[in-house]
Amino acid sequence: MSQATLGDDEELFGEAANEMREDVEASLEEAWAALPAADDIWETDADNVLGVLNGLNSALDAGDAEDSLRDAKKWFTMGQRADAFDDADDLEEEIEALEEAITDISEAGEQVGELTSTIPALRGTLQDAGPEETTDGTDDDAEDDADEE
Repeated sequence: MSQATLGDDEELFGEAANEMREDVEASLEEAWAALPAADDIWETDADNVLGVLNGLNSALDAGDAEDSLRDAKKWFTMGQRADAFDDADDLEEEIEALEEAITDISEAGEQVGELTSTIPALRGTLQDAGPEETTDGTDDDAEDDADEE
């Protein structure tokens, strides 16, 4: 190989490394943008607890963020193995922070999902608990106590 070819290869490698870093950064930016907004998980228009939980469960979706994170990790891993990045600590830290945010969102979604199925059953239990009401608005136990006197 001639010197000119080696110089061209280094230049091409440098360009590829820059493009790879830009791809990682773009994927990370897309992932952050795909996460739910803080207000989306904090504010609600629901009339009851189940409505709040259903709305929250819908807001806790990080699907597109997960896809973008996967792309970022793919290009980051490739760049690291090729030793293409001069300094990749910032990318690695951002990937870790994004993974943590997605994990937190996913775990919160699981907890909300459990509550979404538990609350209606709890409501039914509480509605069925206690003395039965008669058609005149009094409870049967009060009438039984009065009969015993």
